[in-house]
Amino acid sequence: MARRRTIRYAVIVGVVALGVCLFGYLGWELNVPSANAAGGVVSDPDGTAPDRYIYYPGTEALGADEIRLIALGTGMPAARRSQAATCWLVEVGNGDKFLFDLGTGANANLAALMIPFDFTRKVFLTHLHTDHWGDLPGLWAGGWTSGRTGPLEIWGPTGATKEMGTAYAIEHFLKAYNWDNMTRLANLPSAPGKIIVHEFDFKAENAVVYQENGVTIRSWPAIHAGDGAVSFALEWNGLKVVIGGDTMPNTWYRKYATNADVAIHEAFLTPEQLVKYYGQSPLSALGVGTYVHTPPQAFGKIMSEVKPRLAIAYHFFNESGTRYEVQEDIRETYDGPLSLAEDMLVWNITKDGITERKVVSPDEAWSVPGPNTPPDPDRTVPDQLSKWSLEHRWDLSETTAEMVKEFKAKYNMK
Repeated sequence: MARRRTIRYAVIVGVVALGVCLFGYLGWELNVPSANAAGGVVSDPDGTAPDRYIYYPGTEALGADEIRLIALGTGMPAARRSQAATCWLVEVGNGDKFLFDLGTGANANLAALMIPFDFTRKVFLTHLHTDHWGDLPGLWAGGWTSGRTGPLEIWGPTGATKEMGTAYAIEHFLKAYNWDNMTRLANLPSAPGKIIVHEFDFKAENAVVYQENGVTIRSWPAIHAGDGAVSFALEWNGLKVVIGGDTMPNTWYRKYATNADVAIHEAFLTPEQLVKYYGQSPLSALGVGTYVHTPPQAFGKIMSEVKPRLAIAYHFFNESGTRYEVQEDIRETYDGPLSLAEDMLVWNITKDGITERKVVSPDEAWSVPGPNTPPDPDRTVPDQLSKWSLEHRWDLSETTAEMVKEFKAKYNMK
């Protein structure tokens, strides 16, 4: 059996390789035209490659009629270095940027794009599993301390009860991080530490939850683990990107994801992979892989019905031990344009075509100044250090006196 599967994989790899060559020759819309090892035909030894198959953040202006979609997290709850948990960044040609989910580990990938934190303040949550909002602390506190000048805004669904909804979750998130919150309020400007919640009815079908500056974001119910999960569609300039979140196959997605330019939907690890690689019992693996989540074959069937210009499968650890079987299973039921998502893939989406590339970004990125001047601390709460603590302070201010004097003179501080 193992030998037969190996042979099948070899045949698949050969067919895929042949297909890549043929599609490159035919100029299929997902390929960068004339792309080769140098990124295009280079005629000048001191020049640049004209058609890069990689994306360097901050080096390309987004077209006025274009959407840029970046996968910041595509993996599992047990995030690994190569794959964070779920997070998608959507940038549109009018300058607006939207985060969909913010799973564990994704904030480091967001930071590597070197986008000012003032531009990443709008977050849309599909549901409240940690692999979809577990990195909120990093964006909240990290942006607060690194130049964000205003509050975060979070859109998310209600739940079956008040205690299962987004507003309750954020309220108690701030309570859980109260020590963090209060100690920063005593030393930093207060506005960037605030979180504004926009909670909407998870049962509403294709409902508009955001509409501003030509961008419309709609929500409809998803079916995942418990009531209160949703899928989103972002519509702008005649383009449509669907972010499915986590869900088993459902009729809402089939109905409202139609006419999508890009349709994102989970295609989970197979039950056998969950047992072999992910530490689950056979009983748990079968339930999680075929009931709580969508198996690859079902993903393929969904996309064969929805017929997007590009289908993106995510929510599995994309590596050599998994991807070929996941792709093979999808191809049992779907033969259309397909991407198997991995972190830091980028898609440029226009009415004329969709281009997929890899993001190349620094591991040691600093926050980038935005258009707004960082405000001074307003000290809305008193110093959180007690007299008892301060009595034990070791005063070494003489060691920094000259540095402080020069710093104050440089910035005209009293």
